[in-house]
Amino acid sequence: MTTTRPDTPPPEPPVPAAASAGSTPVSERALAPDLARGMMLLLIALAHVPWFIYDAPAGLAMLHPDQGNLADRIAQVASLVVVDARTHTMFGFLFAYGIGQMYARQKAHGTRDEDARRILRTRHLWMLALGAVHALLLWQGDIIGTYGLIGLLMVPLFLHRTDRTLKVWTAVLLAAGALFTALSVLGAMAAPAGAPGVDAAAVQRASIAETGYLLSAAVRLPTWVFGLGSGLLSLALPTVFLIGLLAARHRFLEEPQRHLPLLRRVAVWGIAAGWVPGLVLGLQHVGVLDPVYGPAVASVHFYTGIFTGVGYAALFGLLAHRLTARGGGPSLPVRALVALGRRSLSGYLAQSAVFAPFLAAWGLGLGVHLSSWSAVLVAFGTWLLTVLAAYLLDRAGRRGPAEVLLRTLTYRKPVRRRRPAAEHAG
Repeated sequence: MTTTRPDTPPPEPPVPAAASAGSTPVSERALAPDLARGMMLLLIALAHVPWFIYDAPAGLAMLHPDQGNLADRIAQVASLVVVDARTHTMFGFLFAYGIGQMYARQKAHGTRDEDARRILRTRHLWMLALGAVHALLLWQGDIIGTYGLIGLLMVPLFLHRTDRTLKVWTAVLLAAGALFTALSVLGAMAAPAGAPGVDAAAVQRASIAETGYLLSAAVRLPTWVFGLGSGLLSLALPTVFLIGLLAARHRFLEEPQRHLPLLRRVAVWGIAAGWVPGLVLGLQHVGVLDPVYGPAVASVHFYTGIFTGVGYAALFGLLAHRLTARGGGPSLPVRALVALGRRSLSGYLAQSAVFAPFLAAWGLGLGVHLSSWSAVLVAFGTWLLTVLAAYLLDRAGRRGPAEVLLRTLTYRKPVRRRRPAAEHAG
């Protein structure tokens, strides 16, 4: 395996000279990453809200109910095609992309390499801690801690690797994921019809359906810890992490005009790769197609989420290019979406602050009254509230509270700068 030699470091992407070592001024932020993060939060809300329909028996596709009227069935199929097994990979790509941006910005500002890496390590440790608190208090499906753990493991291994090494390891992980998927498909097809399996929906909904808050917390935390390991072992998140790191190095989302043909190919073929098995699984779930090989299709559906998540990110890069090329500045809805993207951590936590107390059995228990289509309305309404809140914060010139907290914890220790050459000469 080719690795970076000490005398041949990978090229660092160009960064504006005025970039801040702490966080990028709003006027200098690229449109695409924040636009993608803002829209991603809608997909996350749509992916999570079916978990709170805790009293309905789950169907073929894990957390979606096995019943419903026409509107419910349309909502279930749409979620399986567009949302499920896609949000975590898109989030993972954008997380790694942000790491690449942050590291390049620190280096351009003169931060010593060891300090830049320490900043990343500190940030990821605090993400892991924040994820644990989030899981304990509200939501066992927390993803913040998962990405913090991935950052702690993947950054030391791959941050300084060459482009070729990142591409080779991406191919290796994709091949390994394809092999595991093939074995899962063969196992599912060989299993006797009606064979009992693990009720994944019951496991995931256990803390939500628990009426006592303290007992629900005792269930939530171990469920989240198990999810940390499964997030790594599935290989999907490590794969998109490497793709995001490579994309950040070449500024695919900051400078989409330089990569339009590639972005178009990734958007079209990546999204198609996931939507096709998603449609098959959705039609099996609602009974239009024979569900006999449903578990096999579900394995393919999960694996292709890698390509769809990256395809979504590429699509937003193209959209940002189109909006920028028009001139005249983004419209009000776009500005509001971007404002939420700049406060994505706060927006993500705000969803839990609405869903858990209002929908879970230990709270008001309103989830028992939801169906698939009404859950979509709850998710969309919650997301709109976070868009509005982010826009108002943006108008007031204030960051999101979670971003302020994480930044304060990350930058507590002073950062040393490299001395300019002129100072050394003097």
